[in-house]
Amino acid sequence: MDAEEIRELLGNDFAFVYNETNPVIQDLNLDKDSKILDVGTGIGLMLITLALNNLTIITGEPKDDESKYAKQDWLEYAQKAKVDHLITYTPFNAEKMPFEDSSFDAIFIFGALHHIDDKKTALMECKRTVKKKGVICIFEPNSKMLDFVREQRDPDHPDAVDPRGYAQNLQLSVELIQRPSYDTFILKKT
Repeated sequence: MDAEEIRELLGNDFAFVYNETNPVIQDLNLDKDSKILDVGTGIGLMLITLALNNLTIITGEPKDDESKYAKQDWLEYAQKAKVDHLITYTPFNAEKMPFEDSSFDAIFIFGALHHIDDKKTALMECKRTVKKKGVICIFEPNSKMLDFVREQRDPDHPDAVDPRGYAQNLQLSVELIQRPSYDTFILKKT
């Protein structure tokens, strides 16, 4: 199944996320055997985009998170897209991840950093668990996207955050890529 078929199958939300994130994933040029972590599964649209790039992903939400964002049925979408075999779900908290040091080649956080209570600790955990020369890729909605979300879906949606403020003193380089609806931050160990 190609990306166009998946877009038709999963709808406009997927098409939108795919169009925003896939160019960044492509530019990262990750090896197919890269070990990938997705922090904040949500409905799984980021996972499916990663899996369509033939990447294997570990993902999770906190076990005790009862929010509408954490309790979405990502597996149904992944099964429809026929990529569920590339995804392993394990509950975890971003502020205290159950993974070894230097476990991942890349870590993705799509629209979730602003939902994490202790953002600096979460970034410290990402730095701990990403390999040297690995990347931490954070997508945060820009003001245009936040306006849309608040008007159309969730009037109480929290503000986006700029991870650069939380990454200070963590010895991470940060590159900002501004996309039409999301600001993308590529963090690397220095």
